[in-house]
This record gives sequence, structure tokens and C-alpha cells, in this order.
Amino acid sequence: MKIHLIGIGGIAMGNLASMLRSLGHEVSGSDAGVYPPMSDKLKEWGIPYSEGFDAERVKNKDLIVVGNATSRGNPEVEEVLNSGLEYVSMSAALERYILAGKKVVVVAGTHGKTTTTFLIHHLLKETGLNPGLFVGGIRKDGFPGFEFTDGNYFVIEGDEYDTAFFDKASKFLHYRPTYAVLNALDFDHADIFKDIGEIETMFSRLLRLVPGNGKVYYWAGAANLKRICGEASKFIKSEAFEFNKKDSILTRKKGELYSGQRLLRPGFFGNHNYRNAEVALRVCEEILKKENIPKAKEKLLDALESFPGVKRRQEILFDSARSILIEDFAHHPVAVEETIRSVKQRFPGFKIISLFEPRSATSHRNVFQKEYSFAFKGSAVTMITEIYNLKKVAKDSRLDVKKLILKLPKHSGTLPFYCKDPKDLVQKVRKILPQFEKDKILILAMSNGAFGGIYPSLKELVGSRK
Repeated sequence: MKIHLIGIGGIAMGNLASMLRSLGHEVSGSDAGVYPPMSDKLKEWGIPYSEGFDAERVKNKDLIVVGNATSRGNPEVEEVLNSGLEYVSMSAALERYILAGKKVVVVAGTHGKTTTTFLIHHLLKETGLNPGLFVGGIRKDGFPGFEFTDGNYFVIEGDEYDTAFFDKASKFLHYRPTYAVLNALDFDHADIFKDIGEIETMFSRLLRLVPGNGKVYYWAGAANLKRICGEASKFIKSEAFEFNKKDSILTRKKGELYSGQRLLRPGFFGNHNYRNAEVALRVCEEILKKENIPKAKEKLLDALESFPGVKRRQEILFDSARSILIEDFAHHPVAVEETIRSVKQRFPGFKIISLFEPRSATSHRNVFQKEYSFAFKGSAVTMITEIYNLKKVAKDSRLDVKKLILKLPKHSGTLPFYCKDPKDLVQKVRKILPQFEKDKILILAMSNGAFGGIYPSLKELVGSRK
């Protein structure tokens, strides 16, 4: 087939293009701008793409895949609709061409999706299975967020965001779950959901797709997940999971991670990551048991320790005896709070300087105005930039960063600084560092975007400390 992808420059769409090409299809694409690393990857894979959109490019194609960021008014979309060409969303293309016939593990939830998806894939692969993968990230060792294999299993990140301009339901409803993992369910994506009830509806619909011989794993700490799974229990099996309980695979003793009597040394830390690992192990134990893999548990624990981790998740960019720089993807207030807590536990004796860029659609808005004021506990200093795009949200719905700064000393016990932009933030870090000359410091930079490209400057600042 001749398949054309509108919006091929996104990581997920580009990865899908590569998978479709590996199936023997003739693949092309277009986007408003295609930049590294995806531009380099498309050239490496031999997939032609065009900058900008032109109605002529979709003519004589057998199928058009429309990306999530593409909307009406796009000349290629208008030509598709006017000419009656067959078109699908990215998620529907995955369902039709990649996931059909597979036993799919769908990892969903507000937090931990990317790490858990990568981890389940790694565990299954290291224990002898040959699973496929589709996830929005890159491992720290450079392994990409996709792998297409002839194995029976496929592990995919289940995003609750809407699918396309013509399909406003969550992406994960296309993913044919045999196993579903629900890590958490907090309010998010305020640009498309008006309240948490709308998100719960999407999760309930996901559960309806799990077959009777499949299984759902949900975090025991989320009352709404327990309720939703209880409502679906007539048709599906479900299992609550938690880390560090009597029936847990993983426990914490004196700051160390154990499974039974075995001391584990994974390359990640923090209770939220240990919960991710707990459910990953449970899912994989279930699968390996069905596949009659011998000595499954020991193989899984060995694989857990060899997991390289995910880029931009607790990624240490600089590490010395007195200075550490960590980049993290945290942007939801729950994730910010848990990340700071984990870093503080992992690096006792270091004073934490937290840097935060409100960049996601939800953090742009004032829905978590109060919650953010409590999220920076444990930080000696907190610096927050103005929201990434002031034009994105009306003023009466916008996060008031200056007001948030005023609340931080009382609610989070931290010394706060308002920064007009990332460049201003770097200058304020530069000015405050001499006050910590005698201290060990850890700079924790949190953003779900590029944070204005500040990381080289931060590396230089921490590297210059004696």
C-alpha cells in the first residue's frame, strides 16, 4: 500500500512510519517542520517527507494517517475529505496494522506510563520472549520507543489524550488490551477534559475491552481505580498492586530495595518508580507463567537490575561529590511532589534547588493553582518560570505564577523565585549559587519540554563549583 502520514515529524508518527515501512508498505509523510532527531531518523530509514502541506501529496495514496496535532483547514486534510480517500488516526493505524493478532499489554494512567511500558518490554525481552513496543520516549541507552517483532506480545503506552480531530475519544481505546495496567488516575489534560469524571469514563471504556482471559492491574492507592475496576469485575479479572506491602513482590528495608531476601540494585529510585516496577513484575510473572518459562522470577529480577532507565526521567546530567544536576519530565503537581521526595531520599545531605517550567496544557491553567503551592516541599530553593505560552490560555483561566510564588514559603517551606523565562532562571541560579558555597547541592530541573535549552548552562554552573 501507499501510505502517507500527515504530521510525520512527531516522534510517535515517525516511529509508526518506520514500522509500516518494515511491513513492506510504501510510506511518505509531511509536516509543518521536521527537526532532529526525527528528520535524521526518517532519512536513515529511507522515508521521504515534505516540509509544509500540499493537497497534491495525498493524491494517488491508498491510505492517509492523520496525526493528532492535525486539524481541519490543513490542505492535505481538506483534499482527503473532498476526494473520499481512506483515512485513519495514528491509533487506528496501530490497531489495524501493528496490534492485530497480538496479545497487547496496555499501560495507562496519569503517571508512570512511559517508564512502566519500557520496563515491561525490557523484562519480557530479557526473559526470552520477543515483544513489540510502542511508547513515547527513549531509553537512557538510546533504545528507541518502538520495536516491531514477530512475537506474540506487544507492549504499548496507553495515552488517554484524544485520538484525532475526527475521533475525540482516548487513544488507548484502539489498542486491543489483553492486559491493562492502570498506574494512577488524577485529573489532567485540562484542555480536553472538563473534569476527572470525563477521564474516568474513558478508563471505564478501556476496561470493557479487556477479554475474560485477560487481566487488569490497578494501583491500590487510587480509590477511583478500585471503584472502576469493581464495576467491571463481572466480566474481567483484576488485581490491585502496591509496593512495600505484605503481599508485594518488592519491599523497602532500611532504604534498600528487596524481593524476599534478595537485595536489588536497580538503576532507578523512588517509591513511585518502585510501584512501576512492582506492577511490571506482576504482569510479566503472569505472562511467563502462561508461557511456561522456567525460573521466571529470578530471571525477571535479573532483568529489573539491568534496566537502563528512561531519558528525562530522573536523568543525572552531572554528578560530583558536591554537585548534582538531574533532569525530569515531572509537570503534574503529584509528579512534582513525588519526584522531589524521591530525590531527597536518594541523596540525603544535598540541598535541593528545584526548577520548574509550567509547559503542559494542564500546568498552563489554574486548575492546580493551590496544589502546586504544596508540591515543592523538600526544596531549599524553588524557581518557577512564567508559563510557556501566555497566549495559550485566557488570563482568567491561566496559572498565576506570581501568586503561586507568594504561597510557596508557607505551603512548601521553600525560598521561591519568579523567573520571567528560562534565560532569567539561569541568571538567578548563577546569582544564588555562591550562597551554597559550603553546601552539597542538587539542581532538579522539571519540564515536559525543552526548558529553553538551559541544560548546557546548568552543567557549566554546577561543574564550576569546587
